Amino acid sequence: MSRPIHSKYGYEPPEWVQADSRLDKWYKDKRRASKHGAFSLEKKRRKQHAKDKKMPLS
Repeated sequence: MSRPIHSKYGYEPPEWVQADSRLDKWYKDKRRASKHGAFSLEKKRRKQHAKDKKMPLS
């Protein structure tokens, strides 16, 4: 059995510490991206619909 390591979440096995660090990094990146609008589909749709509208022929 591996020896527990003290992390910011308490004493955990090394595998859990690695998993926690990967999840923390993933969440930090996702949060940063969503803060800057990288995952905002609504903004993309608005711009796309504005381009696709055709002027009516009169």
